[in-house]
Amino acid sequence: MKKLKIVIIGAGVAGAILARRLARLPQVELHCLEKVEPEDHSEAGTGLNVGPNAIKALQQCDAELAAQVCAQSLPWASWRTSLSDGTVLFDLPLESVADNAGIRIRWSELYDVLRAGAQGVIQYGCEITAIAPSASDPLRSSVSWTQRGVQHRLDDIDLLVGVDGRYSATRSAFSGLPPPRHVGVAIVRTLVEDTSGGLIDDYEQWFNGPHRLLAFRVPPGHVYIAATFPIAQGEQIHEEWKTEAVMRATYAPAGGQPCAQVRWLLDAMCANLADSHWARMQESEVLFAEPQRQVMYLGDSAHGMAPTLGQGATQAIEDACCAALIIEREAAAGRLDPRGWLDLVSVARTERIRFAMELSVQATDTLLQGADPVSGAHWKTEPPFLDQLSRLFRQVALGQRVAG
Repeated sequence: MKKLKIVIIGAGVAGAILARRLARLPQVELHCLEKVEPEDHSEAGTGLNVGPNAIKALQQCDAELAAQVCAQSLPWASWRTSLSDGTVLFDLPLESVADNAGIRIRWSELYDVLRAGAQGVIQYGCEITAIAPSASDPLRSSVSWTQRGVQHRLDDIDLLVGVDGRYSATRSAFSGLPPPRHVGVAIVRTLVEDTSGGLIDDYEQWFNGPHRLLAFRVPPGHVYIAATFPIAQGEQIHEEWKTEAVMRATYAPAGGQPCAQVRWLLDAMCANLADSHWARMQESEVLFAEPQRQVMYLGDSAHGMAPTLGQGATQAIEDACCAALIIEREAAAGRLDPRGWLDLVSVARTERIRFAMELSVQATDTLLQGADPVSGAHWKTEPPFLDQLSRLFRQVALGQRVAG
């Protein structure tokens, strides 16, 4: 039996999960190409919170891998919002809107555990040099790359999966990169050693007007800090903003004293400004299946989204679990039709992602210019929002049934 040739570009969150599952299919010849070396964490970011919905999806798709991820993380079990002087606006236990906890973890640790799960499948150090339609079949594709100085090429690829990030070379080659939609918020991220003495633990945020500090503890002994501030759509982040004086003036309450947590966070953030990551929140148009060719996009390649509800990596995990379960099911039934797989994944995921993106942007209201964090926090404690949050966290879409 001739095997279907599947190539996955990228072994990030979605790529590593998908590679682990598809490598087990006897009908598939799998190649997973990752540009960095196994020990290279230079692009691994800082820390992240992964929503309960991703853990639920991973448990349904790959319980063993889910247990390994949870073992390397801390639970995300609550969401507390306060003013920068310490006045609590709401304190939401996630068990009231979810069937299980989420997790808190470093990006590098998540990559390590997911890639270890796909050990022997991922080819590292692969620099992609060309992605194009196959010369012999316009539905199929070809990929060329250099690995440690050696040139390689694969042609007549039955299914190409682009999971190579927001600026996906795969999507650019076939469908074109979508223009970004800026949300109107800039974000500063950093990871620091935890010297807080217990001040910082689970997911919490502190507001001074629309300016927000967010922090939580991640293993083995670090604190992830994300600071946001309003920015005009299309405006660049100015270098003069990246100073201690501006940071302290932005997040400390005017005419009052910051609470102990905010004081510690400001000290830690200001000591690490040079090593912080600065970006503008943005989203992009959803596309899972290339219309003309057998090419699939997952994760940020398929849908850049605002990180307000922690749904970036979360939805990438959902994507990978959904794609894996659909392909496994179809292959087991003898339906070896990549175009059909693409259609099934797109139907299963598109509306789910649009819902997650829309809710994330709605929840960004307190971060926009002129926002009132008190009223913004209040509506997030009322049934309409909590019902939507429960739908987000409980009703994962994996292409077989709605799990709820």
